[in-house]
Amino acid sequence: MSAVATPAPATAGEEPADTGERHRLTVAGGLAALSLDAMASVAYGPEAIVVVLAVAGGAGLGFTLPITLGIALLLAVLTLSYRQVIAAFPQGGGAYGVARTHLGRPAGLVAGASLIVDYVLNVAVSVAAGVAALTSAFPGLLPYTVWLCLAVLAMVTAINLRGIAHSARAFMAPTAVFVGAILLVIVAGLVRGEPATAVEHAAQAHNLEAVGVLLLLKAFANGCAALTGVEAIANAVPSFRTPRVRRAQNAEVALGALLALMLIGIAVLIGKFAIRPVDGVTVLAQVTQASVGDGPLFYLVQFVTVILLALAANTSFGGLPVLARLLAQDNNLPHLFALRADRNVHRYGIAFLAVTSAALLVMARGEMNLLVPLFAIGVFVSFTLSQAGMVRHWVTDRPAGWRRHAALNGFGALLTAVAAIVVTISKFAEGGWLIVVALPVIVLVMRRINRSYARIGTRLELGRTPAPPRPRRSLVVVPVQQVNRLTRDALSAALSLGDRVVAVNISHPENEEGSRRFGEDWARWAPDVELVRLFDAHWRLDEPLVGYLASVPEPHVFVLIAEVEPEHVWQRLLQNQRGVILARALRRRTDVVVCRMRFRIGGPGEDAEGGRREKTVR
Repeated sequence: MSAVATPAPATAGEEPADTGERHRLTVAGGLAALSLDAMASVAYGPEAIVVVLAVAGGAGLGFTLPITLGIALLLAVLTLSYRQVIAAFPQGGGAYGVARTHLGRPAGLVAGASLIVDYVLNVAVSVAAGVAALTSAFPGLLPYTVWLCLAVLAMVTAINLRGIAHSARAFMAPTAVFVGAILLVIVAGLVRGEPATAVEHAAQAHNLEAVGVLLLLKAFANGCAALTGVEAIANAVPSFRTPRVRRAQNAEVALGALLALMLIGIAVLIGKFAIRPVDGVTVLAQVTQASVGDGPLFYLVQFVTVILLALAANTSFGGLPVLARLLAQDNNLPHLFALRADRNVHRYGIAFLAVTSAALLVMARGEMNLLVPLFAIGVFVSFTLSQAGMVRHWVTDRPAGWRRHAALNGFGALLTAVAAIVVTISKFAEGGWLIVVALPVIVLVMRRINRSYARIGTRLELGRTPAPPRPRRSLVVVPVQQVNRLTRDALSAALSLGDRVVAVNISHPENEEGSRRFGEDWARWAPDVELVRLFDAHWRLDEPLVGYLASVPEPHVFVLIAEVEPEHVWQRLLQNQRGVILARALRRRTDVVVCRMRFRIGGPGEDAEGGRREKTVR
């Protein structure tokens, strides 16, 4: 690392210059925080291939390695493509940014919707898979599956709310142990084990020919579940330390190389030891047992696999908040998703991801097999749009070597489009139809949000220079119930706000005693403020006030509502909520400006007379 000059001390109110960088990612931190999904997929990606090919017996299983090599080739194409995406879109967003810029807004919305679906499903599937591995080892925990899923989800959410750099450090050790253990299993299997005798190849050849290309395509599509998560680094470039592009590109290449090495190594061992699907035992467990036996390393691999599957949800917590921020900045999601708290945390994006994932886990009762069929469809849609967008990028800009880059991205788009079609068709009846329905629904919701922001922008004349401000006569209306210090402070504030101040008292016709007492108190006080007395036979506050405001001549009207801010939260239960009722009715039914003045009781800053005032305009 190059030396840097010591920064000057920050002045009062300023944040030190390096504070934001401290909470951003290094290359190793990026792998730990954003690649857990992809890394942990070696636990179910190869198994997804074997389960399909086992239909054709030994002859079909013989295609495990060729199909894995095809997936590794697609992985290489995606890695190189996303490396270019990182350079072209350093603001993050990945497939959304590429599709929006080069394929138009509708394609960008489809890419954004597909990524949202994939991120949410990744959290649910990863948590459910980790808990499933745990309950397989300890069957007594099975009745508590849903609660265990929610507990794991709460833990990952809490870590991410502390900041992405903190989550990276927390996950770095288990990621390194998992990768090291898998590589050790591969090496041990290559040098120690005896290959099994191939059987059934000739007997099953006719069966494989009968199933043909469709079986291979389905196995390829299933195995491509191992590719989910490779786009997360490109989506979260702003989370890296400076220079962000170079660090993110290095992390993307490292992820692609490690994932390809593990997938190919496991595929070689599957063929060497003739691994087949076995109920209750994962393919990875069989490979590990054949390579290193039943010793401590076997249990280590199983243990870190459980942890990595449970924590692979962290990929979504790193990627979705950044994507949601970009969508919000483009007026496709509510603007609160663009807000960033301290430690570089997008709390609303994290909260949305946690809540929706928890809902999925509860609805699926924590069963992984109910969620997995939905997993890969969305990500292949985003892959295809990203690759197609990069082809348009090369053809439009035509930099040096653009034909080679365009051919690479075009080939990748073709492969991922085929995978998306095959996965959707093969898993449609297993729940894939939900994704087919959800994607257009999300796109329609984002379009509706965008139109709403457009109407608001038109009303606010955004992008136009307004006329110079001019003073207007204004009226300040203050609802009053009693003569006390709160009333005095409210009227004092009102007198400083407007040209004319009117105090409005609303009572019931039958409340003669209360009305008489208020009138006497007001006359004795004589605050030199106009008083309007209104009566309502139904004890309503909003209707009389709204009717009165409709009759005032001033074009600019404030309504100042004075309220007591209790010293303790529980004391809110003691309040009558009149201010809330009035404010809601006035905002909904009038164009007045509602000001809610809070009178605080107790606590720091209390003045000599026992109270503290704070005025909030809403």
